Amino acid sequence: MSCRGNGASVARIIPYAAIHYMSYEEYRRWIIQTFPHVWKGPTLDLVAGSLSGGTAVLFTYPLDLTRTKLAYQIVSPKKLNASGMVNNEQVYRGILDCLAKTYKEGGIRGLYRGVAPTLVGIFPYAGLKFYFYEEMKRHVPEEYNKSIMAKLTCGSVAGLLGQTITYPLEVVRRQMQVQKLLPSDNAELKGTLKSVVFIAQKQGWKQLFSGLSINYIKVVPSVAIGFTVYDSMKSYLRVPSRDEAAVEN
Repeated sequence: MSCRGNGASVARIIPYAAIHYMSYEEYRRWIIQTFPHVWKGPTLDLVAGSLSGGTAVLFTYPLDLTRTKLAYQIVSPKKLNASGMVNNEQVYRGILDCLAKTYKEGGIRGLYRGVAPTLVGIFPYAGLKFYFYEEMKRHVPEEYNKSIMAKLTCGSVAGLLGQTITYPLEVVRRQMQVQKLLPSDNAELKGTLKSVVFIAQKQGWKQLFSGLSINYIKVVPSVAIGFTVYDSMKSYLRVPSRDEAAVEN
C-alpha cells in the first residue's frame, strides 16, 4: 500500500532533476550575460533557482499529479463475485491508465490540475534552496570547499529551511490534486491563497504543516545528496565554474 505511486515518482524525478539543475545553470548564465552588472550573489541564485524550479515543474507536472493520484486513490468495493465475496476495484491501474483517464476527464487542464499552488510553492522553495545552499558554501573555509561532508551539510540545511518555509503550499497542492478522489470533502478548493485560508479555518492551521516532520526524512537527505552529486559531478567532469562559463560566452 505504501508503495503506490512509487513508479510515477521514479519516472518523474529523473527528468525533473535533470531539467532543474540544467536550467538553473542556463538561467544564471543568461541573467549574467543579459545584465552584466548584476550582483553575482545570493539574489542571483534565488532568481535562477526559482525560474529553474518552475521550468522543471511545468515539464513534469502530469507525472507529479499521477504520482499523487496513485498514492491517494481509494480502493472501493464495486462488484460481488459468484461466491458473494467483494472484489475491490482501484480507480487507476497504473501510470498510463491514470494519465489517460485524467486527460479524458479534463483534457490538458486536467493533467495540470493543482499546478498553480505547485508553481507558487516551487518558486520560493527552489529559489530558497539554491539561495541557502550557495550562501552557506560561501562561508565554508576554503580548505573544506571540496569536502563531501561540507556539501552534504550545506544541502541538508538548505533543504530543511526551504521545505519549512514553503510546506503549507505543498499541503494545498496535494489537497487540490486529490479532492475529486475524496468524496467526503464537500467544498472544492479554488485559488492558492483562498485554499490556504480555507484549510486553516476548516481544518486548523496545524493541518498546513501536517506531515512536515515525515517530509523532512525524505526531502532533507534528498536535497543534500542532490546538491552533493551535482557539485561532485561538475568537478569530476571539469565543468568550468558558472561565472567563468558566463564570461567565456
